[in-house]
Formats: sequence, structure tokens, C-alpha cells
Amino acid sequence: MAEKTIGAAQFKQECLALLDSVGPEGIVITKHGKPVARLVPVAQESRELVGALAGKLRIKGNLLSTGTSWRAQS
Repeated sequence: MAEKTIGAAQFKQECLALLDSVGPEGIVITKHGKPVARLVPVAQESRELVGALAGKLRIKGNLLSTGTSWRAQS
């Protein structure tokens, strides 16, 4: 998906509407054709993320192992 860009003057006119509709990819704001800022949504609260992937992931193997055998020398 192409990155959405908007001129500063247009951003000023549509600011409130853009704040309501900004997607995760954000919007680049330009002045005289040069990027000067990026509007991105604030990250979700961590409480919403806890358990979000429950039942969607499957663990393969031992999580605490690197998969490499080694012997420590004393």
C-alpha cells in the first residue's frame, strides 16, 4: 500500500477528521513537497494486548533451549 501524504495546508483544514481516521501506517505531512512530519496513532494500551494471541500461537520445541548442544568445561 502506498504511503498517504498530505500537504500542510490541507492537513490544517482537515486535521480533526484525519485524527479520527488515521490508520496504523500513518500519514506523512509535507511542506512545499518535502516531508516534515508523520501522523501515527498512539500504541494500544498494554492491557488490551495481554492475551490477545491466546489460542493463535503454537509452541514448537523447548522455549528455553537454543537448540545447540554444548558441554561446559570445568
